[in-house]
Amino acid sequence: MKSPIAFFTRLLCRKSSAALHPDGNKSKTATAGFTLIEILIAIAIMGTLTAIAMPYFTSYIEMVKVKKVLIDIRMLEKEINIFHDTYGRYPQNLAEIGLDDMKDAWGNPYRYLPVEGSPPGKLRKDHFMVPVNSDFDLYSVGKDGKTASPFTSKNSRDDIVRANDGQYLGLVSGY
Repeated sequence: MKSPIAFFTRLLCRKSSAALHPDGNKSKTATAGFTLIEILIAIAIMGTLTAIAMPYFTSYIEMVKVKKVLIDIRMLEKEINIFHDTYGRYPQNLAEIGLDDMKDAWGNPYRYLPVEGSPPGKLRKDHFMVPVNSDFDLYSVGKDGKTASPFTSKNSRDDIVRANDGQYLGLVSGY
């Protein structure tokens, strides 16, 4: 009975360390428990499984954070549009609608800029350097906390933006 399956079967079903002896003789010092090698093998297996699962887990967490920001931006967009319908103009900042304290999933404040009255250099621009909105810019600076006006900038790639007057909502890298 030298097969690995038989060894592991005996290992799992044993009541004492005598089950590991090939001849089945029990020693006087036989006790129930695991040897150091068995514990190290179990730790190595758990470490390998953790190393395999961790990238999937962290990417899932990032995906959930992005989804939360998308939902927040849609909610902010609706509040801004309600303000516009009520007063006939867009708010100058998020404080005017009482939502200036909102933070994205990474702890950064949401950025809002009405197109009317804003200098052209501050507006978000697509790959052709054309402003992406005609009403207002609303976005999160993303995980790195950095941003730049053009979408082509490296600092803008992880930003989550509202573009095309609300027709697009997502990562700049996907625009």
